[in-house]
Amino acid sequence: MSFKSKTEQSTRSFVSKKWTFLLCLSCFCAGILFTNRMVAVPESKAIMRITAVEAEKLKLISEGCNLKAKGEKHVSKDIIGEVFKTHHAIQTLDKTISNLEMELAAARAAQESLHGGSSLSEDVSRVGSSRKRKYLMVIGINTAFSSRKRRDSVRATWMPQGEKRKKLEDEKGIIVRFVIGHSATSGGILDRAIEAEDKKHGDFLRLQDHVEGYLELSAKTKIYFATAVALWDADFYVKVDDDVHVNIATLGETLVRHRKKPRVYIGCMKSGPVLSQKGVRYHEPEHWKFGETGNKYFRHATGQLYAISKDLASYISINRHVLHKYANEDVSLGSWFIGLDVEHIDDRRLCCGTPPDCEWKAQAGNICVASFDWTCSGICRSADRIKEVHRRCGEGETALWSATF
Repeated sequence: MSFKSKTEQSTRSFVSKKWTFLLCLSCFCAGILFTNRMVAVPESKAIMRITAVEAEKLKLISEGCNLKAKGEKHVSKDIIGEVFKTHHAIQTLDKTISNLEMELAAARAAQESLHGGSSLSEDVSRVGSSRKRKYLMVIGINTAFSSRKRRDSVRATWMPQGEKRKKLEDEKGIIVRFVIGHSATSGGILDRAIEAEDKKHGDFLRLQDHVEGYLELSAKTKIYFATAVALWDADFYVKVDDDVHVNIATLGETLVRHRKKPRVYIGCMKSGPVLSQKGVRYHEPEHWKFGETGNKYFRHATGQLYAISKDLASYISINRHVLHKYANEDVSLGSWFIGLDVEHIDDRRLCCGTPPDCEWKAQAGNICVASFDWTCSGICRSADRIKEVHRRCGEGETALWSATF
């Protein structure tokens, strides 16, 4: 009983140990499996969180770079814009200074001219008040002592008189004057005749430093522009001969189109032959300067009528003592602008023929600015015929007073 009892006890002990070992092994495996599952999931989540954080950081960095690039680009545009504005401001300032220097020099030249002689008609007494007013244009009608009939014919046609001339100045900003110098005998009968005519009409611009003579037209042109720019502050200065018919309103409308342009020279541009033969009309004593015989002049406006802007008139006034004079006045003017940045405007309405040419153009709606006969370098027998030209080619008085410049 005792041995059997021990044997059974031993067997139960053995079985118990075996099952205990299996149980332990099972627990160990289960522990490993559970541990792996518990560890694997957090690591995956952690990696995902790290990846998400890093992606967010990369996104922020990328956006920051893009913002920086955009900012740098915006700043670059701003800098370029500021540089452009500064450059434009410097150019504007430089132009303003240049214009002021030119006006100062012109004013000094005008002062010397005005104080260098006697009175320049009634206009000199109004220099101060006139300079305060801005005019559209000054029309200087070139005339001579012997041209009284021509002047009267102009007064009777296209040049307003009396209160109408004053109205033309006040309302339209247009000055019209006959331009003449003095005789070789100062205070002689010729000068006294002009003084009496001026007292009656008040429409002369007397040039103090100029002695009249056909061969002195280039000098007269210089002095005219210098005197006119000193007396009146205008956008344009026009020279026309006293045997040419002019439509003032059409002239004003033509010039206004070029008002904003600097250094403008307007007329019927031509390039005639340089005449070297003595004794012929328009002979050029300095023909050798233009090259071989048969050469032509440079482009310049025909002398019957042309217009220049204020800065060119001021240039002539400032440099009149050193500007060379050729035999022909229109050639001289063209030569003064060579080498300058000047815009030459060729407008054929400034050199129409007399009827029927100007009449046909007027009927077609293309009214001429100026009309004359090329064969006579003006209207042939103008004192007798200009009224006919005015009747057939004139723009009509209402055109002038209804025009807006």
